[in-house]
Amino acid sequence: MRRPVVMGNWKLNGSKTMVTELLTGLNAELEGVAGVDVAVAPPALYLDLAERLIKEGGNKIILGAQNTDVNNSGAFTGDVSPQMLKDFGATHIIIGHSERREYHHESDEFVAQKFAFLKENGLTPVLCIGESEAQNEAGETLAVCARQLDAVIKTQGVEALNDAIIAYEPIWAIGTGKAATAEQAQSIHASIRAHIAKESEAVAKNVIIQYGGSVKAENAAELFAQPDIDGALVGGAALDAKGFAAIAKAAAAAKA
Repeated sequence: MRRPVVMGNWKLNGSKTMVTELLTGLNAELEGVAGVDVAVAPPALYLDLAERLIKEGGNKIILGAQNTDVNNSGAFTGDVSPQMLKDFGATHIIIGHSERREYHHESDEFVAQKFAFLKENGLTPVLCIGESEAQNEAGETLAVCARQLDAVIKTQGVEALNDAIIAYEPIWAIGTGKAATAEQAQSIHASIRAHIAKESEAVAKNVIIQYGGSVKAENAAELFAQPDIDGALVGGAALDAKGFAAIAKAAAAAKA
């Protein structure tokens, strides 16, 4: 039985005050919640503060991060390595987010390289895949998702997806207020799982596939009721403790 994961991607948002208030609020809101893994990915500068607040709260929130380099040390100014992330207790690392692919020109092959290096360092990759609005309108959704997945599968084998997380994020629904219907999202998730099953039914059955794309408390329960949606990668709604906790609680209830 797959255990849902609800992860908050804070993106380029934060201050010491905000991080303290948000995690203090989350610790309170998630008291006693079971059946779902809850993770947060603050900006790297706030990993130390987040680690301390999570430990103080005692609710076992998973600490994540938003990116990684493909080196653990050396002359790579401005980058953050997997070993540095581990040193601050981060375990779940987002890679391949559409914003990294677009603004930093990260290719499928480079994202796959990051995936492999995270696995080598004992960390959990959260691999983002998804199509643009133009690709969606052209009927290319499944082809785009398959291509992004195959960059990993064809270089590392399908078993590399074990102990990893896939986050399907239709780019046209990120931060736009638009969202796929629960039925549309389920159809894509089922197709992603079927694509993986061509290589291994066992891997496909067990891999966690999150949905990301304007997930909020109002639509979370309907999304999580779908059989192939295993939680969410949450953007803007993750910056509000009560709202984000409501999404996590919806995941726990739907999969109970």
